[in-house]
Amino acid sequence: MSSKPLLKWFHEVSLLDHALVGGKNSSLGEMLRSLKRANVRVPNGFAVTTVAYEQFLQGNSITHSINELLRKLNPDNLVELTKTSKAIKETIRQASFDQATIDLIRKYYHELCDSQPEHRVAVRSSASAEDLPNASFAGQQDTYLHVASFEDVLVRIKDVYGSLFGERAIAYRTHNGFSHENVSISVGIQTMVNSDDGSSGVMFSLDPETGFKDCVFINSSYGLGEAVVSGAVNPDEFMIYKPAVSSNRLVVLNKKLGAKAKKLIYAKGEHRTLVEVAVPPSKSENFSLTDADLLELAKCAQVIEQHYQRPMDIEWAKDGNTNQIFILQARPETVHSNSKKLADYVYGLERDGHVLCEGRAVGKRIGQGRARLLKDINEAHDFKEGDVLVTDMTDPNWEPIMHKAAAIVTNRGGRTCHAAIIARELGIAAVVGCHDATTKVADLSNITVSCAHGETGHIFDGLLPISKKPQLVSSKKAPVPLMLIAANPGRAFSYQSLPHQGIGLARLEFIIANTIGIHPNAILNCKDMPKDVSQAILGRSKHFSSPTDFYVQTLAAGIASLAAVANPHPIIVRLSDFKTNEYEELLGGHLFEKKENNPMIGFRGAARYISPFFKEAFALECLALKRARNDFGFRNIEVMVPFVRTLHEAQSVIAELEKNGLKRGVDGLRIIMMCEVPSNVILADRFLDYFDGFSIGSNDLTQLTLGVDRDSHLVAGQFSESDEAMLTMLELAIAACKKRKKYIGICGQGPSDDIKLARFLIEKGIDSISLTPDTITEMHLALS
Repeated sequence: MSSKPLLKWFHEVSLLDHALVGGKNSSLGEMLRSLKRANVRVPNGFAVTTVAYEQFLQGNSITHSINELLRKLNPDNLVELTKTSKAIKETIRQASFDQATIDLIRKYYHELCDSQPEHRVAVRSSASAEDLPNASFAGQQDTYLHVASFEDVLVRIKDVYGSLFGERAIAYRTHNGFSHENVSISVGIQTMVNSDDGSSGVMFSLDPETGFKDCVFINSSYGLGEAVVSGAVNPDEFMIYKPAVSSNRLVVLNKKLGAKAKKLIYAKGEHRTLVEVAVPPSKSENFSLTDADLLELAKCAQVIEQHYQRPMDIEWAKDGNTNQIFILQARPETVHSNSKKLADYVYGLERDGHVLCEGRAVGKRIGQGRARLLKDINEAHDFKEGDVLVTDMTDPNWEPIMHKAAAIVTNRGGRTCHAAIIARELGIAAVVGCHDATTKVADLSNITVSCAHGETGHIFDGLLPISKKPQLVSSKKAPVPLMLIAANPGRAFSYQSLPHQGIGLARLEFIIANTIGIHPNAILNCKDMPKDVSQAILGRSKHFSSPTDFYVQTLAAGIASLAAVANPHPIIVRLSDFKTNEYEELLGGHLFEKKENNPMIGFRGAARYISPFFKEAFALECLALKRARNDFGFRNIEVMVPFVRTLHEAQSVIAELEKNGLKRGVDGLRIIMMCEVPSNVILADRFLDYFDGFSIGSNDLTQLTLGVDRDSHLVAGQFSESDEAMLTMLELAIAACKKRKKYIGICGQGPSDDIKLARFLIEKGIDSISLTPDTITEMHLALS
């Protein structure tokens, strides 16, 4: 008989005891021992060790029979897999613990419960091949919550043993190259956190989609966390900027309200079960975490990551009675930490199609094939390699068929649910939380599942043509800094892998249009708006103190998301450059904007900012920029003023910016002018008296130099940023800035499309070139 212990308290074990107590238990012990002083709370408990498991098998003489069943098994035969799994589980269920082990477990259990009759525990699996840096084994073994008696604890320990041989666990080990005979299991007996009346969820110490390491991603819902992990609910999402946490500041880069229509709780009574109950709208329509909760969770994630020296996947719960937050599990993140396993490609659709439904995109890939609508795993017997799995939600029982799928689509679930985790590990596209995928997608129809266009995933009818290009990189430096042209905060974190040195053009109007969608004057005059407009504004801003607070905070968060990716390099934020027809399309815009025959050269840019009609709205933009710079701490933000026609406008807009707290030079603030009107080049030296440099907007400068309306297809052939007249204008603008020793960059489309133009600009002394995300890698290779 082994001299190693059958049971160990969590505080007696550490990561060095992985073989003895498994991945989960060793990690819990590690945190209890090492992170208590850092205010990381872990519920107390003990481990039934792998020694006890081996002794259980040997004492009942069932080891050989189990190994024989597994040796003969073809895990790709789902019928055979199910039959073998059931046989092994039944064998374990019928076996018994010896009396000495029963007495020892009873002693530890009663000490943990401290003679409290209502004390409940979680009985958790902790396999030796689990929570590894190269394979998560997410949900492969079972966990049982709210176990309320010693007799039930013994039953559940055997159930956990049996789950080591569940269909999903057998298939997962086979497909990941782990030997069945070399895998053992420990069981954790842990005090339950009363999240029935609180909240719980999952968090990652990086962005699970892109691998961006400067954020903490948090999913949260009411009740027990199993609902979030399994994908049974569409949870709240929060993206926290990690560097700010160190200075005790909460910077929420993004947050999304989840439906949270149901929660999982413990049903009291004679039959102790877990049940799903409805969440009242008064709760589901509000976020499940406070700002204080978010800051505490982000701190825990940061502390845990620093201790383990790697990105982590963490489960947590908030006790509804004490409001204390506990860490239930911490394991290594396995996708981005092992990104070399998957070839890095850029996916795209060569043409659009009819969108059947949409949800939360997982990853950046595209998959397509025959849709298979499955209500449950029992319908999966004829699921073929390359089919697209479409279902309400998945749990680990689905794993044997998920590895066959070309893509996965679910009605329910967030970006940390089981389907999302497995899809990332398999490197396939998944769209979760679609709500209506199983009604909008026809069984056996051909569909395309695209996650290549940001945080929203789309399911298209038919097999659309897909482009797939290797993401090439060069170790050489480009001759000048290459910066990004960016607009969408939802795609910001995907830019972190591109060879950029900051963002040379962040388009503020795109953030307003895509994340706010309301005319700022309608925000300011909400009470006086028509009923339908005011109700829509109040609906969108219901989680903020006022409509203006919604506008400013949302705009600031969008700016901050882009600034976080650019950091420590600069991000040049262009003030909103809507034309009147574009402003009119925003909610309430038709009530404020007048018709113009040619909005392209109409009421836009600096003229708008200094107009009494728009000054108050402009102040909101300035406040958002101040908040992102000062409150959020992104001092890499610079401001760019577009379409400055005259020296009077230049002087006036600088004064207006200063009036609104954005004074040139204060706290290192640079204010750049877009050089896009011929007058800017003709009087370059005098315009530079007011600004720290130019960023050439080659689109408008070409339009106004050549007299070609860039919106007109009739003269599109004459629009050329490489025209001789334009090359002269570019050379003069660069020379003027060089003479004054001020910044000169370019942020128009031209260099993204024309390598010769890029080389011309470098030859003339340009300081930086801003390029679109889809061209910057190719241009970097061409220029370096």
